Amino acid sequence: MEAATPVDLPPVAPAQASGGVRGWSRGWLLGAILVVAAACVLPFVVSNYRVFQLTMVLIYAIALLGLNILTGYNGQVSLGHGAFYAIGAYVTAILMDKFGVPYWMCIPAAGAVCLLAGFLFGLPALRLEGVYLALATFALGVALPQLLKYKHLEEWTGGVQGIILMKPEPPIASILGLKLNADRWLFLFTLAITVVMFVIAWNLLRGRVGRALIAIRDHPIAAATMGVDTAMYKSLAFGVSAMFTGVAGALGAVVVAFVAPDSFTIFLSITLVVGMVVGGLASITGAFWGALFIQFVPNLADQVSKAAPWALYGAAMIVFMYVMPTGISGALRLAWLRLQRRTGRGSPAA
Repeated sequence: MEAATPVDLPPVAPAQASGGVRGWSRGWLLGAILVVAAACVLPFVVSNYRVFQLTMVLIYAIALLGLNILTGYNGQVSLGHGAFYAIGAYVTAILMDKFGVPYWMCIPAAGAVCLLAGFLFGLPALRLEGVYLALATFALGVALPQLLKYKHLEEWTGGVQGIILMKPEPPIASILGLKLNADRWLFLFTLAITVVMFVIAWNLLRGRVGRALIAIRDHPIAAATMGVDTAMYKSLAFGVSAMFTGVAGALGAVVVAFVAPDSFTIFLSITLVVGMVVGGLASITGAFWGALFIQFVPNLADQVSKAAPWALYGAAMIVFMYVMPTGISGALRLAWLRLQRRTGRGSPAA
């Protein structure tokens, strides 16, 4: 698999590369603030069903960002990240259902468990690369749903029937005069978690760790020669990637208020890969575009044709890959650069 290059990070001077949020240009920071502000308004102007769909977009965006850290930025191909999504969801469901832990406390707990699980899985995976690593992660994605059905674990996992949760109510009845219900509150809660996770990813990928991950992806031998601990960083990439996906799974459990093994089949893992590629490899903002694709395109395909919705979905993927081989974010970045050349302004300042 050919390594992708970051397509949406604004250029910065070397001295600013580790500056994190402080390294953002005013334009990028203002744009991000405006997008978040607009998102805060959305749940009050659309139906509850649309609010649920938009909440799932945010959840998928976190999961895709986690997968992109591993595959896009570090070059390790995973076809089993749905397993970490399931672990995060089940950790949250068990804590809420069996121990009465508040939902907001379950999110970091699920992230911590998945961080450890991903790191430990990454250790033996160090011996594998390319299609062999992809096959190992594929096996993980296939095996975990079956393990969740294991009869000796039914007391905790609920077996085939899964676990039904209570959707949390908002802590306040209204905000700025606008009435809150459970769906609107969960959207705002998920949005806040999404902002936190994306800021963490931005700082991580713009700093020393991010540069090490990219160096290992592009030139592993040279990176090792320069003193980069490739084994440690590869395992760390697995752990951090799993943590992001686990947080997404935890949020998914809270929002859907139900978990079951059949919700986390290998199809979920493949869907995440599709979202990552369509959104753009090695792209932070690409996670949002990919999340929009995997959330809305299947629904649109089903509305257009009840007979063959997946044929339309597959055709849409082929068209996207043919028209935008670097993903949606890559195509937008290229269009922006071409526009800047035509106007003679150059690329946007960092």
